[in-house]
Amino acid sequence: MTIHSSHPFQDPESERDPARRFRSRLGGAVSLWTSGADRERAGLTVSSLVVATGEPAEVVALLDPDSDLAERLQETGRGVVHLLRWQHRDLADAFAGVAPAPGGPFTLGQWHASEWGPVLDSATTWVGVGLADVDEVGWSLLVRCVVESAEIGAEPDPLVHRRGRYQAPS
Repeated sequence: MTIHSSHPFQDPESERDPARRFRSRLGGAVSLWTSGADRERAGLTVSSLVVATGEPAEVVALLDPDSDLAERLQETGRGVVHLLRWQHRDLADAFAGVAPAPGGPFTLGQWHASEWGPVLDSATTWVGVGLADVDEVGWSLLVRCVVESAEIGAEPDPLVHRRGRYQAPS
């Protein structure tokens, strides 16, 4: 086995998409979106989101159009947006599809049902949302969701992602 100082399959820097490189430098809190119930539930790790305050407040995000979450959110019209913490980084990778999750990523945590979808028991901050609008933007789906319920807890160690890596809490 050879240890590489960089990702062995990554394109050379000169061939990488400049928009993706710019986006990676923005960094941000990592969220986990879930929707559905029972065996028909889906989730996706999302960092491309913004919260617009107002009456009503909205969460706007870019989702992978081929993801199970995008399909389930459009089918049900409801979802849960969790803010993840440092302890959730393995869970975030599993829902992003970059780490194994035998039995599926929902086996990696304790969950309870809500009227918006599955809620991660160890997430201290989450909102229940209703889907307001979907539009294609670039290679993504831009979703606008109305905040219908909020659970706001302590966030001493938020999971932050920047330039392809999680930033350890200070």
